[in-house]
Amino acid sequence: MLNIIWITFFLIAFITALIKLIFLGDQQVFAQVMEAMFSLSKSAFEISLGLTGVLALWLGVMRIGESSGFILLLTQSLTPLFSRLMPDVPKDHPALGAIVMNISANALGLDNAATPLGIKAMKELQTLNPNPGTATNAQIFFLVINTSGVTLFPVTIFTYRAQLGAVNPTDVFIPILIATYMSTLTGLLAVAFVQKINLLDKVIMAYLGGFTVFVGGLLGYFSSLPQQQMLQQSANLSNVILFSLVITFILGAIIKGINAYDMFIEGAKEGFQTAVTIIPYLVAMLVAIGVFRASGALDLLADGARHVVHWFGLDDRFVDALPTALMKPFSGSGARAMMIDTMKTHGADSFAGRLASIVQGSTETTFYVLAIYFGSVGIKHIRHAATCGIIADFGGIIAAILVGYWFFG
Repeated sequence: MLNIIWITFFLIAFITALIKLIFLGDQQVFAQVMEAMFSLSKSAFEISLGLTGVLALWLGVMRIGESSGFILLLTQSLTPLFSRLMPDVPKDHPALGAIVMNISANALGLDNAATPLGIKAMKELQTLNPNPGTATNAQIFFLVINTSGVTLFPVTIFTYRAQLGAVNPTDVFIPILIATYMSTLTGLLAVAFVQKINLLDKVIMAYLGGFTVFVGGLLGYFSSLPQQQMLQQSANLSNVILFSLVITFILGAIIKGINAYDMFIEGAKEGFQTAVTIIPYLVAMLVAIGVFRASGALDLLADGARHVVHWFGLDDRFVDALPTALMKPFSGSGARAMMIDTMKTHGADSFAGRLASIVQGSTETTFYVLAIYFGSVGIKHIRHAATCGIIADFGGIIAAILVGYWFFG
């Protein structure tokens, strides 16, 4: 999928530039395209290099959280919920532990840990599958909840915002929390409707009620504030929550007698390696998007969307963040590059830059997760998995746009 997207960017950019040269007499268009190729390859390297310190910091912190047993604690607290949402899975089956650990790792931004845990969970679920080529209800439910992207600690987004000059990189934390909750809730409702899951079960109602009260409390509190005060308090609350989480990890390490410093260094080394690893991927996608923009193709796409938005009489500022939203279901790295491009073009603290960040944090990459997780166990008939995943994506993106206007509009 990513190969097709990458090639398409270049081909559309070439055709658009050729049309502008031949029919519109634009003599500079190919020079602009080539300039974009070179300048963005340089920018991609500089961004990756600048990410090294921040990635080392956060991956070091998250390694302390892993070692202190925080994920295990989260796993134990969520197991009763998932045992009821997937009634076909026995309560003592190892799949439940792997599922909750995968979702916990995703929620905490531990991408490297989340993927192998997700594959392990899918393989465990496959042992219960009477028809190995067809996805079971439990496998679909797990995949949709995974793709709806519960994000409690969007480290990567904070990192890129910091690198691209955001005054307060974490000011999108509360909006992301609200948007990702809506995405997950939409996915849950879609799957429950198709699979006829009883959401009125006392345990399910207790968990959903607790989550909803928390998010509803945030909505109610912030809706009562003037916008400037809302932004200030949202940023303050975000920083308090995030630093409190860091302190919780450290205290957990102290209680368990773990050397927190050594754990931090171990995670920080991984952060350095990660920063180096992403250089070629970031160069590839930023250059592709750069030539797509320089050729005028992205402007044509945005102008078309704006005409439709104007026809409905709506505000069109969200259109600049739409490329991230449209790319998100297909490619995580593509959407990330779109987010970076939006922040570089409009500014990290612009409305479009903040909205692209919220969209990026609201959902996961549906078709990538479908391909990786179902591919790992040889499932070809995915039934309603893609449909419910896209519904969850749509719910998250709409929520991201609405909350973006609410906080930053």
